[in-house]
Amino acid sequence: MNDHGGTHGPGITLTAGPLLMRPWREEDVPVLLKAYDDPAMRQWIRLPASTPEEAARWLELQHEGWKSGTRFSFAVTDTARGGELVGNLVLKRPGPGPERAEVGYWTAAWARGRGVAPQALEALTDWAFTAFADEGLVRLELLHQVDNEASCRVAEKAGYAFAELLSALPPEFPLDGHLHVRRAPSASASAPAPAPAPYDRVTAQRGEAEPGVSPAGSSDSR
Repeated sequence: MNDHGGTHGPGITLTAGPLLMRPWREEDVPVLLKAYDDPAMRQWIRLPASTPEEAARWLELQHEGWKSGTRFSFAVTDTARGGELVGNLVLKRPGPGPERAEVGYWTAAWARGRGVAPQALEALTDWAFTAFADEGLVRLELLHQVDNEASCRVAEKAGYAFAELLSALPPEFPLDGHLHVRRAPSASASAPAPAPAPYDRVTAQRGEAEPGVSPAGSSDSR
């Protein structure tokens, strides 16, 4: 991991093998639009980015998240392919307590099948538990719909154990969901885990998951 902006400042970058994760930039708009111009991606997202204006608004929300400290969104790039932008990675901390946060991600269509999501998620996980240790972060949560079998595989590869089956809430969430959890290495195995917070599908946004070999994601739908 490289850190050019404090433990969680706006200049931070993360690395995992050839992958470099950095904050999103205005010049990423054309690639963002290309990534979102994908039926599999549109199946899961809640905030579209199909026009330059929508993409600009999407970037603005990411920047606002960094400023508020509630959403840390990274563009995932592949340095072995000339810095090709291959996905999105996010840590969300808008909840009521500092002991938990949520992760989300997606992989662009042209980069699927390369193992981008597990590698990137491992780097984000390590960074999150280090950067927010002093604030009490001990639990990361990953959510996806039950028909997102690939997202289940990503969760397992990254050490996020299945924790709970979430009941469907039609019409917005017609199928049940999975909650996966990873605990901080420093958390004592004998210490009780934080009680699960009530699952709010409006704010948790079970979304940009990886159906089959499509967008690698869990809950980053906005």
